[in-house]
Amino acid sequence: MTQETKSNSSGTAREDGRYPLLRQIDTPADLRRLSPADLPEVCSELRSFLIDTVSSHPGHFASSMGAVELTVALHYVFNTPYDRIVWDVGHQAYGHKILTGRRDRFDTNRTLGGLSGFPSPKESEYDTFTAGHASNAISAALGMAVAAKLHKDEPRRNVTAVIGDASISGGLAFEGLNNAANSGADLLIILNDNDMSIDRNVGSLNSYLAHLTSSRPYNNLRYKTAKLLRRWHLLSAKGVQRIMRFNNSLKSLITNEQNLFEGLNIRYFGPFDGHDVKTLVKVMQEIKEYNGPRILHLRTVKGKGYAPAEADPTTWHAPGPFDPKTGKRPEPDPARPPKYQTVFGKTLVEIASEHPEAVGVTAAMPSGTSMNLMQEAYPSRTFDVGISEGHAVTFAGGMAKDGLKPFVAIYSSFLQRAYSHIIHDVAIEGLPVVFCIDRAGLVGEDGMTHHGVFDLAYLRSIPGMTVAAPRNADMLRRLMYTAVGYPGPFAIRYPRGSADKAPSDTREPLAPGKGEKLADGRDAVVLTIGTVAADAAKAIERARRELGIEAAHYDMIYLKPLDTDIMREVASLGKPVITVEDGTVEGGLGGAVLEWMADNGVSLEVRRLGVPDRFIPHGTPAQQHRMCGFDADGIFEALASLKAKPNAEPCA
Repeated sequence: MTQETKSNSSGTAREDGRYPLLRQIDTPADLRRLSPADLPEVCSELRSFLIDTVSSHPGHFASSMGAVELTVALHYVFNTPYDRIVWDVGHQAYGHKILTGRRDRFDTNRTLGGLSGFPSPKESEYDTFTAGHASNAISAALGMAVAAKLHKDEPRRNVTAVIGDASISGGLAFEGLNNAANSGADLLIILNDNDMSIDRNVGSLNSYLAHLTSSRPYNNLRYKTAKLLRRWHLLSAKGVQRIMRFNNSLKSLITNEQNLFEGLNIRYFGPFDGHDVKTLVKVMQEIKEYNGPRILHLRTVKGKGYAPAEADPTTWHAPGPFDPKTGKRPEPDPARPPKYQTVFGKTLVEIASEHPEAVGVTAAMPSGTSMNLMQEAYPSRTFDVGISEGHAVTFAGGMAKDGLKPFVAIYSSFLQRAYSHIIHDVAIEGLPVVFCIDRAGLVGEDGMTHHGVFDLAYLRSIPGMTVAAPRNADMLRRLMYTAVGYPGPFAIRYPRGSADKAPSDTREPLAPGKGEKLADGRDAVVLTIGTVAADAAKAIERARRELGIEAAHYDMIYLKPLDTDIMREVASLGKPVITVEDGTVEGGLGGAVLEWMADNGVSLEVRRLGVPDRFIPHGTPAQQHRMCGFDADGIFEALASLKAKPNAEPCA
């Protein structure tokens, strides 16, 4: 949606008397017409609007509440969209969306056909870069700053990266900082420091940021002195850099404090109160025209302005619906089956109680993966490494090398960032690391940046890797117990959300490379992997009842190694085959089946159902499965379209 697009929907901020200033802001240009004295009231109205909207249209709440003043100041000082703002992750960008022409559509946030929950260049020119995974803002913004310099954009195009204190601990952020320091590019990096990611931040960098101070008068004096010397032609740009390095060294010696950013030769300003919008505007106006890379450090409170969120920012990161007056959230249904992540967490605690070599590793997501259960039971054997997935994998490889049994719990889409580490630091040596891959498949409202649809394909190609997916909670437990004694790398992928039913106490392992026949049939074959087996069973029963088509059903369980006994049995039937997976059809189960058939001289009609070769937009998981054609209706339609007759000679 462009900056000119406006919604005429009823019940919007434009007609709501509670938002007298906010309803006047259709673009940042409208914001910039206000007096600086009006900005605190704009911030207050923006917070109220967020509370009113997100309480009934759930999304990421606490991060955006904490970034209200920062957002208002950015759009007030900088000439967006000409000037670039690059958001890291995007959890804090709801205020940005509201101020950039999307206020009256904000109630469609995270719904099919509505606004994305994250910044998206496809949605608005104000969204300069895709923001779904952490730590990429500095690198992307640096690229834009270099492009502006090479294009010799006039007037000067300012580029700002907004990154959180959790995200800046990621390896990519450090690489971007290092390159920015050496490039001399005119880049402003705003560090939004709220001492939180989703769970509490960990690591020495977080402790460092919590204690980092720098004198604002000192920074101003240094800038004004350098500016004066350059105006008098007594100091060149290179001379400024040399004096900065000497000055930083002298400052560290006198104060007995070291500034990481100034050590990289990046100008540092702060920390400032990130909720004082007038001061933020003044500081940004002062430093926006400075040359070279700069860091503006802001201290903020996640959930600011809403007491329940300030008190419990982890829960209020994405709280679901709530009563805006009381903060009360719906009580969970006690009859609802447990989430897959809970089954994983409880099973890992059981395993750890029996196997002292078992340890847990996660990357800034202990509560999101239920690794917090292991953390509570065995704190010395549980490791949250922060937003550092590559490190998490190599760290686990090191532990496995010396006799421990690491269970690494990471969301599927985030594990993509550690692909090289999986190959180089685990698979080549055949180390017994267990990858517990949460949020596998289509994840719903978070959309294309968070879908975990590539893991089956990208893991299947790695030599020595075992790849499995349970169809229910019992099988997740059994696969975890299988992995305990397995001598090599072992990946278990499971979806977001609740299981079909509570698991039993089963601990019986599942033989690697062995699937299970769930139904006999003479007319067609359905091969599934993972929880899509339930929808396949519904479709098969409906086809039998309504169409008289009897389809055999096999749960493959393991994508690698593929069950060759099942494949030979399928080949002997000589009937059309449908493969179903909650993952990309390019390289997944369907690909594996076709490859086996090609290698073994089998020619059967194969219909592959799964995620097609495109990025799937946000919506509910049910909507996405329907869109991709592998829900129960889609599988039924595929069965109905097959000719129930042999299309090849059965294999001996």
